[in-house]
Amino acid sequence: MDIDFNLFMNDVVRQARQEIETAGYTQLTTEEEVDQAFSKEGTTLVMINSVCGCAGGIARPAAAHSIHFDKRPDQLVTVFAGQDKEATAKARSYFTGYPPSSPSFALLKDGKLLTMVERHEIEGHDPMSVVNKLQSYFDEYCEEV
Repeated sequence: MDIDFNLFMNDVVRQARQEIETAGYTQLTTEEEVDQAFSKEGTTLVMINSVCGCAGGIARPAAAHSIHFDKRPDQLVTVFAGQDKEATAKARSYFTGYPPSSPSFALLKDGKLLTMVERHEIEGHDPMSVVNKLQSYFDEYCEEV
C-alpha cells in the first residue's frame, strides 16, 4: 500500500488548522496580518502551531480549554510553524529573548511580549498543566470578561 506523503501531510495540516480555528483562534498567514494583529491594544495570546504530536495531543487542547476562564486575552491568534513561514518568522521577531519553539504560546500586551510557554514546557506534560500555566498568566495579565 502506497501512501502519498504530501497528501497525508496536507490532511494533517488541514486538521491542525481546523482544530485551532474551531477553538476561536484567528489564523495569521502573512507578515502583514501578524503586524496588524500584534499592533492592537490589549492582550493577545499567540499559539505557535505545528504538526508534531505534542501540538495535537497537548498544545491545541490546552489552547482550546485555557480560554474558558474568568480572565482571558482580548485576542486569540495563531501562526503555523513550517507552513506559514513568513508569518511565523514575523511573529517570532516579537518574541525577543526566546529561541524559536513550536508548539509554544506567547502572551503580548499592546504588541509587547509579556511571557511565553515554550515547547519544553509543553512536550512531556499533560494538557491540564499547560492549561493551568496559561490561566495563571491570564490571571496575572488579562482582564475579566
